[in-house]
Amino acid sequence: MSHAAVTEERPSTLRGASLPVWSPWAIAAGSVVVAVLLGLVAGIDSRVQWGLIAGLLFLAGTYGIAAKVEGRRQAKDRIATSLVWVAFLLAVVPLVSLVWTTVARGVKVLDLYFLTHSMGIVADSQPGGGIYHAIIGSLEQVGLATLMAAPIGVLTAIYLVEYGRGGLARAVTFFVDVMTGIPSVVAGLFILSLMLIFEMEPFGFAGSLALAILMVPVVVRSTEEMLKLVPNELREASLALGVPKWRTILKVVLPTSIGGITTGIMLAIARIAGETAPVLLLVFGNRFINNNPFEGAQQSLPLYIYQQYANSAGANAAYDRAWAASLTLIAFVMILNLLARGIARWKAPKSGR
Repeated sequence: MSHAAVTEERPSTLRGASLPVWSPWAIAAGSVVVAVLLGLVAGIDSRVQWGLIAGLLFLAGTYGIAAKVEGRRQAKDRIATSLVWVAFLLAVVPLVSLVWTTVARGVKVLDLYFLTHSMGIVADSQPGGGIYHAIIGSLEQVGLATLMAAPIGVLTAIYLVEYGRGGLARAVTFFVDVMTGIPSVVAGLFILSLMLIFEMEPFGFAGSLALAILMVPVVVRSTEEMLKLVPNELREASLALGVPKWRTILKVVLPTSIGGITTGIMLAIARIAGETAPVLLLVFGNRFINNNPFEGAQQSLPLYIYQQYANSAGANAAYDRAWAASLTLIAFVMILNLLARGIARWKAPKSGR
């Protein structure tokens, strides 16, 4: 018999034993069953604790079984993959629970009437009323903040990436980093101190000023990263043709990164849309419709949610309105995120064929 025939008959010994594809699911199911049994025996009522026990059992079981069948080296690889999945579930479960709870409780009163009427003379303890005045206030306040913060943030990022050199650029970068971590209530107190100096009453534009302060560093950071992704070859090619630097930025750099810049602005809007502290200090809230953000108190969705929940003691109507407004705010933020993703995909550079 030839050597080739012997080689074909003998199975290859280079590949060791391996677990079947369905083994992670079986280990996960067994971990859940054991965790539930341990929880019942130990008298643990919290399902969160059951989940944590199941996660630990899943990691231990994965490593033990994989080490027995595949060896320690492959077991370490599987335990790393399992840690990623456990971390993913720990992040997703609270999010899904939050969305599910908000939807389940918010749909009770969320209808066309709720979206097109204000509270007016409706007491918090009575059914009825709506959030039309809060939607108008939020749109105006966030819109004005965006009109102020977006140009300032984009121009600051352009300076830091294209022109910034020396001490001034380092100082601007430092203060942008500091502003990124400023609590929203501090921005509200800053504008409130100015209002007290000039003896001004609460009004919607004051809230927009505080929201703009919170929005600027987010826009600067996101725009700065997008501008850095533009290849230097594009800049050098434009400059080599004799195009001035300002025109190169306007016609080459910005069009290339406009998708990412727009996405950053959208995400910054979503970040400030849910701020409550500055609005509570500066806008004060209003039960009636106020379309003028430059005069008189005004309502917003985050403030409406806070006030309705604070006044919901013994009043199911206010409690339901708070959850319905929360669902509306989540939908607003979700739409902004979808728009940001759509714009980013639409404006993404197309590879040539």
